[in-house]
Amino acid sequence: MGGTAPADTLALCERWAADSEALVAAVLESPDGVAISGLPARQRALLAYAAKLTERPATIERADVDALRQAGLADADILALVEVIAYYAYANRIADGLGIELES
Repeated sequence: MGGTAPADTLALCERWAADSEALVAAVLESPDGVAISGLPARQRALLAYAAKLTERPATIERADVDALRQAGLADADILALVEVIAYYAYANRIADGLGIELES
């Protein structure tokens, strides 16, 4: 996989976010994944990968990345996805480690 510039990553995230209202609603409605069954295969693949990488990162295998490719993601898209997931994990860990509380 080749690298992407931060601007490319941001553009990919903005593109994904533009179509994410149904995705966000489904996740908020059912964080355990039940409600995502009605989402398109690409969004289900993104969510499944994001959940696995967040909750059980040591269990990620080549098959997980291959599933993203089968859902239509290019290697640059997969890299951007991993960068965003890792960034949020990092930022949350820093905030938790410093005892920072969320703003109301």
